[in-house]
Amino acid sequence: MGNQNNRDVVPSEGGGWDVVAPGGKRASAHADTQAAAIDRAREIVKNAGGGEVRIHGRDGQIRDSDTIPPGNDPNPPRDKK
Repeated sequence: MGNQNNRDVVPSEGGGWDVVAPGGKRASAHADTQAAAIDRAREIVKNAGGGEVRIHGRDGQIRDSDTIPPGNDPNPPRDKK
């Protein structure tokens, strides 16, 4: 089972972008632009205690992800400066 705090930013069928929980049917939020949806997704995940925000392109493929503290980054940076 994954973290319940994760959110995906996906294109909306009616235009714009939706913030949805993985496997969820309803959007947690909707925005006209992808940037606004990403900001809202980060806010939702941060308020829920941290997790992952996965950003999908218009083709539906994941193009980026962002760990929101205190989430557990599955791919932490290697350089520990």
